Amino acid sequence: MPTLYTVIRRPLITEKGMGFKEAQNTLVFEVDTKATKTEVKQAVESLFKVKVSAVRTANVEGKERRRGRYAGYRPDWKKAYVRLKDGEKMPEYINSL
Repeated sequence: MPTLYTVIRRPLITEKGMGFKEAQNTLVFEVDTKATKTEVKQAVESLFKVKVSAVRTANVEGKERRRGRYAGYRPDWKKAYVRLKDGEKMPEYINSL
């Protein structure tokens, strides 16, 4: 089984992610492309000491990027929306905003 920090790469701190956090009690993370929903759930529960009710994942395709006449692609990655159970305290992983 992979470790916690290989399953969860980083939190996604965007306007859309903050909207999910406030309105739907949901956290958004970039996760390993091979991570399953169960592994993401266990990693969030043990890392933040909260109870998770549901996990949704989305595979994001890498965009094409150009440098003059040379073209390439950014790598594909996976996003996880982790919904916490009702009554759970929202973890504060950002304090600088």
